Amino acid sequence: MPDHDLKFSASAGAPASCTTDCLILPVVAGKPLAGAAAALDAASGGRIEQLRKSGDFSAKAGATLLVHQPPGLAANRLLLVGAGSEPLGAQERANLLAAAARATLATPAKAAALVAEELLGDQSPAPVARLVARSFATAAYRYRAADNGNTHQLRQLHLLVERAQVNACAKGLDLGRIIGAAMNSARRLGDLPGNVCTPSHLADHARALAKAHPQIRVQVLGEPRLKQLKMGALLSVTAGTEQPACLIALEYRGGAARQAPVVLVGKGVTFDSGGISLKPGAKMDEMKYDMCGAASVLGVMEAVAAAQLPISVVGLIPAVENLPSGTATKPGDVVTSMSGKTIEILNTDAEGRLILCDTLTYAARYKPAVVIDIATLTGACVVALGKQATGLFSNDDALAEALLAAGTQAADRAWRLPLWKEYDEQLKSNFADLANVGGPEAGSVTAACFLARFAKDYTWAHLDIAGTAWNSSPKGATGRPVPLLMEYLLGRLGVDAKA
Repeated sequence: MPDHDLKFSASAGAPASCTTDCLILPVVAGKPLAGAAAALDAASGGRIEQLRKSGDFSAKAGATLLVHQPPGLAANRLLLVGAGSEPLGAQERANLLAAAARATLATPAKAAALVAEELLGDQSPAPVARLVARSFATAAYRYRAADNGNTHQLRQLHLLVERAQVNACAKGLDLGRIIGAAMNSARRLGDLPGNVCTPSHLADHARALAKAHPQIRVQVLGEPRLKQLKMGALLSVTAGTEQPACLIALEYRGGAARQAPVVLVGKGVTFDSGGISLKPGAKMDEMKYDMCGAASVLGVMEAVAAAQLPISVVGLIPAVENLPSGTATKPGDVVTSMSGKTIEILNTDAEGRLILCDTLTYAARYKPAVVIDIATLTGACVVALGKQATGLFSNDDALAEALLAAGTQAADRAWRLPLWKEYDEQLKSNFADLANVGGPEAGSVTAACFLARFAKDYTWAHLDIAGTAWNSSPKGATGRPVPLLMEYLLGRLGVDAKA
């Protein structure tokens, strides 16, 4: 079943009398049962407390236990999900929901109901509902229709809340469904093999988005136009492949006529061999994911248009393939960027910054409110932050704080790293205005410092998603940082303040 077929709803009602295939109940560890959990325990003749005392269900964070035909309840199954003993923050709530979604999808249940009391606590209901729908929608993602026989039957998730919370939760669920679907679209693009997801494929996907959402306008600039624009840095990356490069520009004008847009720039290297500076063979297949920045921008544009947000957003995607050949750019070559700055190419595997720098120069023509680039840029960021956090760099403290807060709220966290001028020393070149690498030290920082040279005319942030865009075991794209970016855009609109 396609993941987007999963439907969400919210209503008030007694959980014990809820007729559903699977009733999902978060349970706190180490404390007496209270509220809905106590009521369900009483209705089932003390079954939940019995399971806790026997040790069959610890209620530790992420633990699950499925009870078939629970006595005294109208549901066919009761899924207990451990909430742990600590107060739930956004990340803990996301972890709980991920565990609940995995366990529910593993059953034959076609409909499920989630008791939201413990999840909501004293939180605003809309963002929690948003996270619920997003978590179940993304858990339902399958790259193949029947991935090793691991299909799911779930078609409906119902959220049981207080009557006063129903409307806010319904809106939150709808927006969360849209964000989850956008994440899945980004994941599917990332998971496609490099012989399918070429620069032309990304352009076709953008055109399909525009066809599905008339609010989006798309323009695809081919290599002749890129040459006219003097994008020598971008074109140097694509010199070794037969796949033509392009710059994809998507515009969503949902804001006021003169509203300055948020410009998102997504790195779209559809396969990165490293070029002449060839990568090691091990895990080179994962370099199909080097376009996950582009995929995240396409995902955000899809979500913004589907939600019809009253904001103006521009997505810019430099799409290239980086392969070695007799025409490929060589280490030691000097190229001229669109800005006029010359760049000494010391390593052809540091190609992402070359396509981004020309696109950042191009972005200025939109007179942006802010520019955020998203790129699987450096292995150094993976070493520094692992898979948990996206690396964040910015020339503006307010923008950095807003992105950090959005990441925390969305359980799609980032961590700020420095852009100190002392790091610029590592980018000096004897033969050009700057080199494209700064040596082995602070690789993610010097890469960001390189980009900062081309973003001085506006408020800018760089998200290095090399550690967060995909998983290696099991392999698969994550859809990050679509949630962070959507939460940031919603924050600009004051959505939760109005919820």
